[in-house]
Amino acid sequence: METIIAIIGFGLVWGSFLNVVIYRLPRRKSLIKPASSCPQCGQKIKPYDNIPIFSYLLLKGKCRSCGAKIPFSYPLVEILTPLCFVLLFLYYGGKVHFFTSCLFASLLIVLGFIDYFHQVLPDELTLPGLGLALVYSLVREDLGFTQSLLGAAVGAGFLFLVYGSYYLLRKKEGMGMGDVTMMLLVGAYLGWKMAFFTLILASFVGALVGLLLILFKRKNFQYSLPFGTFLAPAAFVALLWGERIIHAYLSLYKSP
Repeated sequence: METIIAIIGFGLVWGSFLNVVIYRLPRRKSLIKPASSCPQCGQKIKPYDNIPIFSYLLLKGKCRSCGAKIPFSYPLVEILTPLCFVLLFLYYGGKVHFFTSCLFASLLIVLGFIDYFHQVLPDELTLPGLGLALVYSLVREDLGFTQSLLGAAVGAGFLFLVYGSYYLLRKKEGMGMGDVTMMLLVGAYLGWKMAFFTLILASFVGALVGLLLILFKRKNFQYSLPFGTFLAPAAFVALLWGERIIHAYLSLYKSP
């Protein structure tokens, strides 16, 4: 229990830092300085107003100085981060794979939110993440270097094929190359099978959300959805439950 509490505590603090990355990286700002401030009035945020989740609740989601609304994404990231970490710990225990998976989940959270807000998936995150995943595969027991490379090739290759086919047919981009580089990272860490599962799950959920937007928000079929926002949670599901879901699905077609 003490370990879980420590993980939650660290996850809250780490989630607060991830919010800094989500806000500043797309704007090409330093992640270290200056200190956090309100985007509306520029007032520096006091330490007691920067406590993960609790400060948001105490301030009722508003800046103490100017009353500007604090985006709900801030506490959401601070909740998701420790939640993911606890789920990973319950699944992997204190193994090395728990720590690397926490880093992988952190990248997924940041990429998913940045793509949602800015429709971009920064190479500054995906490419170093790819490199780390490949290096880690050299010492992994469940996924070797060759399998990691194959996973990256399958994940990114499939999306690149979709990207190229759409461009040839419509003479315009249907998705960004950031989705392709993100799948390099996902495939390298999860392997080809889970990379393919991630693509299927993200595509299914993305199509469902798109249909709902068309029906209820009067969007048209040209409306662009940030695919990375769907890839991120799909990759996390694949990491923890992908094998079980595939096994359960295939068991439906086995003879009695």
